[in-house]
Amino acid sequence: AVAEGWGNLKVRLVFGGDVPVPAKINVNKDVNFCGKHGLVDEGLLVNKENKGIANVIVYVRDKGVSIHPSYESDDPIMVDNTKCRFSPHVTPVWTKRTLMLKNSDPVGHNVKVDTFLNPPINPVIPSGAALKQTYTKTEPLPTKISCSIHPWMTGWLVIRDNPYVGVADKNGLVEIKNIPAGELEFQFWQEKVGYVREVELDGKTVLWNRGRVKLTIEDGETLDLGDVTVPAKLVK
Repeated sequence: AVAEGWGNLKVRLVFGGDVPVPAKINVNKDVNFCGKHGLVDEGLLVNKENKGIANVIVYVRDKGVSIHPSYESDDPIMVDNTKCRFSPHVTPVWTKRTLMLKNSDPVGHNVKVDTFLNPPINPVIPSGAALKQTYTKTEPLPTKISCSIHPWMTGWLVIRDNPYVGVADKNGLVEIKNIPAGELEFQFWQEKVGYVREVELDGKTVLWNRGRVKLTIEDGETLDLGDVTVPAKLVK
């Protein structure tokens, strides 16, 4: 299907509760290097100034959507092992593009990728090395990545057959641009919450079954949902 125009989605995810303080990581491997970076648990990062929730994932669930030409790129999508963490913590991976797993640290890492529909991998990536990886199938949910050498290291890949994936920044803001116009189903997910199945919107409690909501994108317009509050009770 060819889209009859393109629009954008904007939303800010806000934590409905006291701002949690991320736990410090107990660094017990490669302590001389990894121990100097002040590592914390990145599972739930809430901005203490504006309560924005980082790393909430929003993506289009519909199959066979039109792809805007602005997304075409031959550059690899990078995930770096740097300062004993995965950077970025959450990475959208469109199946048309190549993923590059790299290691900028002076210590070795392995990258265990626990996919369901694509073959799982667990390569060792020596210091300064990089490895290319491709995926052909959409994964039903975000895919956990981890490092067995440094067990605190976790991150997520969002492997989809379209590029319409947004990840909340440190202020909780998600923007997805050049989405095909029309009604689409969007998935909202966060690693400590899972499906964002209940939110507060315009002062009212709204239930999103399995974290899914149908939204209509208008040609040439930005649909701005404003602040969407995620209640603290959803955190597992």
